Formats: sequence, C-alpha cells, structure tokens
Amino acid sequence: MKIKKLKINNFGKLKDKEIELKDNLNIIFGKNEAGKSTILKYIVNSFYGISKNKKGKEYSDLERYKPWSGEDFSGRLTYELDNGKTYEVYRDFKKKNPKIFNEEMEDISKQFPIDKTEGNIFFYDQTKVDEELFLSTLVINQQETKLQKNEQGILMQKIANLVGTGEDNVSYKLAIDRINRRQLDEVGTQRSRERPINIIENTIKELEIQKQELKKYEEMQYDIENKENNILEEIKQIEERLQILNQYKIIFENSKLENEKLLLKENIKKQNIEKIRELDGKIDQIQLENKNALENKKIIKPKFISGFVIEIFLIFINILQFIFLKNNILNYIILGISVIISLILIINIGKAQKKYKKEIKVRQEMLKQNELVQEKIKLLQDEIINLEKNNEDISLEINLGKQKIEQEIISKTKDLSLENINSNNIYENINMLQNRLNNKKIELHSIELDKTNIIPKLEKLAMLEEKYVNAIEQKQNLEKLNMSIVLAKEILQECYEKMRHTVTPKFTQNLSKNIAEITDSKYTNVRFNDEKGLIVETQNGEYVPVAKLSVGTIEQLYLSLRLSMVEDLSSETLPIILDEVFAYFDDERLENFLKYVYRQYPNRQVLIFTCTNREIDILEKNGLKFNLIKI
Repeated sequence: MKIKKLKINNFGKLKDKEIELKDNLNIIFGKNEAGKSTILKYIVNSFYGISKNKKGKEYSDLERYKPWSGEDFSGRLTYELDNGKTYEVYRDFKKKNPKIFNEEMEDISKQFPIDKTEGNIFFYDQTKVDEELFLSTLVINQQETKLQKNEQGILMQKIANLVGTGEDNVSYKLAIDRINRRQLDEVGTQRSRERPINIIENTIKELEIQKQELKKYEEMQYDIENKENNILEEIKQIEERLQILNQYKIIFENSKLENEKLLLKENIKKQNIEKIRELDGKIDQIQLENKNALENKKIIKPKFISGFVIEIFLIFINILQFIFLKNNILNYIILGISVIISLILIINIGKAQKKYKKEIKVRQEMLKQNELVQEKIKLLQDEIINLEKNNEDISLEINLGKQKIEQEIISKTKDLSLENINSNNIYENINMLQNRLNNKKIELHSIELDKTNIIPKLEKLAMLEEKYVNAIEQKQNLEKLNMSIVLAKEILQECYEKMRHTVTPKFTQNLSKNIAEITDSKYTNVRFNDEKGLIVETQNGEYVPVAKLSVGTIEQLYLSLRLSMVEDLSSETLPIILDEVFAYFDDERLENFLKYVYRQYPNRQVLIFTCTNREIDILEKNGLKFNLIKI
C-alpha cells in the first residue's frame, strides 16, 4: 500500500496544501514548527478519524488541529493498495464518518463496516491494522529514540520488551511483578493479613457468629406465625359461624315480624267478628223498636155516620114536632135542644176528623221513618257482609303468610348447616361465639405484640444475612479474581515461553541481521535470555550486555527492531513513517541506516520527516533516489 497524494484544505496551520508522495523513499523536509508533525497527524487522522478525547493531554486532537483560520476543516488523501486499486478518502473532520471513493469516483462508503464509536472503519477493513497498532509499529517518532544518556535504561528496557513480548511497552518480568503485587493488594493470600481476602474472611466469621445468636428469634418468629395463623383460622371459622347465626337470626326476626303482622290481621279479624255481633244486635234492636213503634201508633177511624144519623134523627123529630105538636114553645125548646145537640155533634165530628187527619200524618211520617230504618238496617247488613268477606280475605292471607314464612325459613336455612340451633337459643349461641371471638382477638393482639418486639431482631438478622451474602459474594469475586490472576500468570507464562521459542528467535535473527548491516558487522549477533536480558556479540566473539553499548548503538538497535516488526504486520505493505528519529545518529550511523532502509524495503513506501539536510546529502552522495517534499 502506498499513499499517493495529500490535499489539505484546512488542518491546523496548514491550508490549501497539496503533497504528492512517491513509491519508495520520501523526504519531507522543513524547519521546526513548519508543519511536519501536522502532516503526519493529518495522514493518521485521514485513515482513522480525529479524536475528541484528550487522553490526559491539555487539548484533544480535534481542538489542537482545528484550523487557525476559516471554518473549513477538511482534506483528501489518495492511496493505492497492493492489488493496484486506488481509493480516495475525503474527511470533514468535524464529522465522524468520511466519504470513500473508488477509481471511478463512486461513493463506496457504505461498503465498509460502521463502528458505533469509531465510525466508518474502512482502513482497518482493508489492512486489519487499527490506529494503536499503526502508531506503535509503522510510526516511529523522535520521542521514542531521542533519549539522553541517563535515559539509556528506558530504551534498553523497550528493546528487551520487544524481544521478550513483542511489545516495547510490555515487560514480562514487570508484568509478572505487577500481577503479583495486584494479587497481593487486591486479593491477598492465606499468609497475608489485612488484605481483602483476609478482611472478608474475618467479616464472614463475625457475621456467622452474630447470625447464630439471632437465629433463635427466627425460630420464635416461626412459632409466633404458626400461632398467629392458627388463631386467624379460628377467628375466621368463628366469624363464619357468627355470620351464619346472624343470617339465621335475621331470618328468625323477619319471620317474627311477619308473624306479628299476621297476628295483627288475626286481631283485625276478631275485631270484625265482634263488630258483626254488635251490628247484628243493633239490627235486632232497631227492628224491635221499629215494630213496637208501629204497633203503638195504630189509627182508629172515627164513626162519623152515627153523628149524622143522630143529626138526621133530630131534624126528623123537629119536623114531626112542628107537624104534630102545636106548642110552639116546646117546639122551639126541642128545636133549640136539637140545634144544641147538632152543634155539639158537629163540633165533636170536626175534632174527631181533625185528630184523625193528624194521626194519619203521624202514621205517614212513621212509615217514612220505617223506610229509613230499613235502609239503615240494609246498610248495617251490607257492612256485616263486607266484614265477613274481609275476614275471609284475612283468613286466606294468614294461611298464605304462614305457608310463605315456613317456606322461606326452609329455603334460607337449608344451606346454613345449623344443628341444635333454634329461635330459643340463637341469641345465646351468638353471644357465646362473640365472647369467644373477642377472646381470640385479644390473644391475637398479644401475639402481634410479641411479633412486633422481635421485628428489630429479625431486621437485624436480615441485615446481617444481606451483609453475609454480600461478603460471600465479595469472597467469591476475590476468589474469581485470584483465579483470573493465576490464570493470567499461567497464560502469560505460556505466551512468554511460546514467544521465547517462536517469535523471539525470529526477532533476534532479524535483529542480528539488521544490526550487522547497520553497524557494518560491528555487532553481528543478538541474543535474549531471562538472566542477562538482551546481549550482543562483538567482532571478537564476546557477548556483552546491551547496557554497556553507547546510546547511539542502542538507538540503532531499537530502530532496527521496530522495523523488523513491520514484515508480518499486515497483508498490505504499509508505509513506514520516521519522524525526526536520527537526532542522535552520527553521519556514519545515519548513512548506514539509510542504505539499509533503501535496500531492505524496495517495495515499501518510506516517509522520513526531518528538519536537517543530512538525510538529503547522504542520499544524494550515495546516488539513492528519493522524493523530496519541502514544507
């Protein structure tokens, strides 16, 4: 893979900058603060995106490389893979995802996977190299090799780490020591004191003792709950029985009310009978009185004929007197007497006639009164008939009411399952059950008080149980952590042994070859062992520890080791980027290294960032082709 072209629109201090890179050796030359490191950062951020995370620094890359002028924060990078296909990535660094174009300038961004955090990971998908690995192998900067004499041990340690573990920041011994310290600090051992495992085991023992003391209250709780449940069951049964009895009582009282209603009707019936008797007597009395009154008021018609006969007789006598008697005085006397008798007779007949008419009128009034009496009697007889009919209706209602009461009692009490209970002892049974219920409730209240008194103990026990479970869980977690640490040490040991027998020999072989070429065979063989670490064979065949070498030689050794790692990094021949790494190389070492790089990597793109002319002069002196980019 080769980077073909950079088109920086706006990135940090760089604006409207275009850079074309060649296949093999590229020298990016510029004075300090000219923007070389910015170009390097632009390349990395184009492939992997720019980070908003400060990672312990004062500013994040996003803040640091935000353009000095203008709002545009973008650029393009063109690169070619080993299969000959060319791609162009366009980045708006304010956005997470770039746009990827193929040779036909078709947007193929969606063909690559998307990571939630990183966004479009097209470059990883093509090379299988993530940003961390890219920076730790392919990019070597001046901070890693530009060391003072007193920092020689740091670089030596990096070399030993690379040879021993394949990572310059990972030391097997240091890793083991740290793991052991972590195991002791975070877990502890059976022999240690005041370590997490010891503290938690002591805590568990103390909790077990406290729990055992409070367990008796738990047993008391079970007994109290059993008693409480039994009493509640008895109360339930009593209340159910009371409910049944109260239902029966209601039925009984209702039937009693109905019977009282019937009794009222019986009384009405009796009253009706008594009234009928009274009415019958009254009728008899009225009839008798009416009869007597009629009999006492019989009318005797006066005999007016005898009076008229006497009067006619007197008139006849007077006529005869005047005919046969010639005595006028006697005639007049007899006539006077006749007249007087006639007058008396006329007066008596008048009186008798007047009396008769009066009696006739009284009789007529009595007859009218008799009619009224008969009507009154008829009304009384009708009232008697109505009362008798009312009594019949009442009798029917009483019979039906009694039947209804009996039926209701039978229907409503058949499911009550009452034995030896009747209307006479219902109240006695209810009172007895009510007293029993009250006693049970008092007993229940007493048990509830006992229960309330042990609740604090049980709550404390529950709290201890929770602490105990947490402690057991903590112990299990510590044991799991300890197992993980032991397993990690075993795996680390296995990996280290595998590294020593597989990777380390390859590293040392490549390193020996590289260092021999770089130092003109001054150092030809490099070995690594646990006892002495990294050792180097001199020209006279003596093995000396790397620590005895000069800083420059150690820097050569470290650089050559880093370069030897890129061979198996990816299926793509990724570019090597060297950023001001030759600060402590003298001219001879620098010339040897540049020749080595030129010969060793003819098909790999190499980018060398420098602020001096030494690299350019050496390459031109040796006739080595390179592409010069001046910033």
